[in-house]
Amino acid sequence: MTTAYCVKCKKKVEMQNGKESKTKKGTKIAKGKCPDCDTTVCRMGGL
Repeated sequence: MTTAYCVKCKKKVEMQNGKESKTKKGTKIAKGKCPDCDTTVCRMGGL
């Protein structure tokens, strides 16, 4: 799995249900959910 930083928990977490997406500028990004608090977490660069 991919790790991402959760702003709410203030720690690195394993991303759940990660999906690759693109920003408005076209940069790859991975979006998923934090397993602890269910907040959306992002990581630049894709999966």
